[in-house]
Amino acid sequence: MNKALAESLERVKSWPEQRQRDVAQLLADIERAGNAVYELSDEERRLIDVGVDQANRGEFVSDADMAAFLDRNKRP
Repeated sequence: MNKALAESLERVKSWPEQRQRDVAQLLADIERAGNAVYELSDEERRLIDVGVDQANRGEFVSDADMAAFLDRNKRP
């Protein structure tokens, strides 16, 4: 095991139970994915292209709108 992972796992031991379950689920998802490369669907590719086009035009969400979004979507 690499040092960074070992250190991270050691810190996880002090996290709340729900966060530990989240990490365990994330690791299980990564393991299930194996070494396969994710293939984007046509819709995912289209949405990425839309986002890149918006970024290229300088169309970004304001800091205030982003803060409001994050406030609305905080985990309990």
